[in-house]
Amino acid sequence: MAPAEQNLEMCGESIKNLKRTADTCEKNNVPYENNNTVIQNSKCEKLTTDNDFDLDKYEKMVFIPQIRWPDLIVQILLHLVSIYGLYLVISNQVRIYTTLFAIGTIYTSGFGITAGVHRLWSHRAYRARLPLRIILALLFTITGQRDIYTWALDHRVHHKYSETAADPHDIRRGFLFAHIGWLFLTPHPAVENRREALRNTSQDLLADPVVRLQKLFFIPMFAILNIALPIWIPWYFWRETLVNAFIVSFVTRFTITLNVAFCVNSFAHLCGNKPYDRFIKSVENSMVSLAALGEGWHNYHHVFPWDYRTSELGKLNISTNFIDMFAKIGWAYDLKAATNAMVISRAKRNGDGTFGHSEEPDPSPDFHCE
Repeated sequence: MAPAEQNLEMCGESIKNLKRTADTCEKNNVPYENNNTVIQNSKCEKLTTDNDFDLDKYEKMVFIPQIRWPDLIVQILLHLVSIYGLYLVISNQVRIYTTLFAIGTIYTSGFGITAGVHRLWSHRAYRARLPLRIILALLFTITGQRDIYTWALDHRVHHKYSETAADPHDIRRGFLFAHIGWLFLTPHPAVENRREALRNTSQDLLADPVVRLQKLFFIPMFAILNIALPIWIPWYFWRETLVNAFIVSFVTRFTITLNVAFCVNSFAHLCGNKPYDRFIKSVENSMVSLAALGEGWHNYHHVFPWDYRTSELGKLNISTNFIDMFAKIGWAYDLKAATNAMVISRAKRNGDGTFGHSEEPDPSPDFHCE
């Protein structure tokens, strides 16, 4: 039995539609418990559904995105400075402790994305007690990838409308758009429409005081956790120069963290195999999983988005081990996971025939990167 299976909830196929586009109701004064919305209903009204959303109309729309120049300039500057930062590291012009500190921060803060804003807050794949939620919120803030509410809302839109005009980083628009272009190009009207619609069905996010506070104080927290401390620590503890600390410990680290996360939107939707569903773009990519702490098993994840493991047990998935560790002490619980029977059944029904074989078969006439 895996470490966390004492707290594991094995789920039926019906749970995969966790798109809570059902009814919501007037809220009574009920305290928030753990990471679930605790709302008792008295008078209900229907929230937004897809009934008034004509996706075909948006798909046929002629849309020419505009460049958001401030965002593009920021990305260009971040990447140019990061290239120089890598040069400083390679040419041994930076103290080894600064390099190790940057690498350690990249991977440690990454759990705030994988175990935090992704598996916990976006997908509700498990529940977490207050101390763990605070840790994950702090780690996520260090990554600098917007506030929890905004990130999770966009991710829910991505899953609900994957590979459509309403997907914020639609892979059909090419590698560069899915990887980084969506950050500095104006979003498709369908994306804006669905972002607004899903705000009504994502009240569980703001019901969590940790999410509310992190959203409210994101800018000062970003300044302290993502900029000030990473620069101050190398400068104070091992006398790194302020310039080197700024370039390597802030800019280069921050940019690498961004690109590792972006690889899940790009490479993990392009190059790999599809053992669970050959009809979708997302793939199994072991290299992305290695870099992104287990988030590259993306064909599995898009088939079973509510599974806290985001992959089958036995595959390299450091974030799953992280959650299992906290499950042992009771800080993580109600872990949802697909049964072996469900996985095998889905693979036989929709898979590309690679189930149980290599995660990424060598390219051949019958299999190639799209």
